[in-house]
Amino acid sequence: MASILTILSLFTSASLLANEPIQPIPTKAEVNELQSELGKKLYFDPRLSKSGFISCNSCHNLSMGGTDNLKTSIGHNWQQGPINSPTVLNSTFNIAQFWDGRAKDLKEQAGGPIGNPKEMASNHDLAVKVISSIPAYVEEFKLAFSSSKVDIDKITTAIAEFEKTLITPNSRFDQWLAGKKEAITLQEKAGYELFKTSGCVACHNGVAIGASTYQKMGVIKPYKTENNAKGRFSVTGKEADKFVFKVPTLRNIELTYPYFHDGNASSLTEAVNIMGNIQLGKEFTKEEASKIVAFLKTLTGDQPSFKMPILPPSNNTTPKPDPFGK
Repeated sequence: MASILTILSLFTSASLLANEPIQPIPTKAEVNELQSELGKKLYFDPRLSKSGFISCNSCHNLSMGGTDNLKTSIGHNWQQGPINSPTVLNSTFNIAQFWDGRAKDLKEQAGGPIGNPKEMASNHDLAVKVISSIPAYVEEFKLAFSSSKVDIDKITTAIAEFEKTLITPNSRFDQWLAGKKEAITLQEKAGYELFKTSGCVACHNGVAIGASTYQKMGVIKPYKTENNAKGRFSVTGKEADKFVFKVPTLRNIELTYPYFHDGNASSLTEAVNIMGNIQLGKEFTKEEASKIVAFLKTLTGDQPSFKMPILPPSNNTTPKPDPFGK
């Protein structure tokens, strides 16, 4: 009889966890392995930039939670970027890319910074000339795409395939969702319950714990910032979309400071208090904020781990970098 009750108890527990608004992240992405391996090299290759110094990893550093931990990123000629760099980790689960959602997918996003004069400051034609001048790259493109022709479509496809692999499973919270009760503490569990009852899960839910909707920054009270970003308004031109941004993922949130599109919240506690105030109309106590922060820190998963790619050398025909050009 005891064994039957135990089985029923486990079944009930599993059913309850399956109904939670947050669900475990998949442990592996389905990708084209050859394209992904090529994309890994391109992701780390600074020769895609005009200066020969800035790579995708510069602003989305895989040793730092897929971000650069700056309020706004540094671009070509030390130009200050207009907005905080969102993490590349788990970005395959985003509804769209960039804070304003102007890129429909990772492939479209990958082409943006290359030609942006405030970021990598190159252009697609030059990037193709650089990569196609390197024989080892041409061979890899032939293997990955059954064609030795290098073009921007293949470059961005390869980068996107690599970025799809940058998922972070096995967080302590995911382990708890899978039935391992001791994976989180009583304080962390209390923080999760408060996270739910306060209404945070209305936006931060699902596999990515966010990133699936757009929401106005400042639902209850206006958000005060000197940052000029207007969110979805810049894409749609609709007045109702002013200050509407893609909801960020909360996975690995303890690693991806500072917070918000303007990077103005330097700590999780500050971010929790601001969001509670302007989005939910709540004034969290010090103890409540501490519990929610404790829960948020359980969302850090296994970070991407791989052998760093060795990039093929340039040759005499490769266009030279221009690190100090305007």
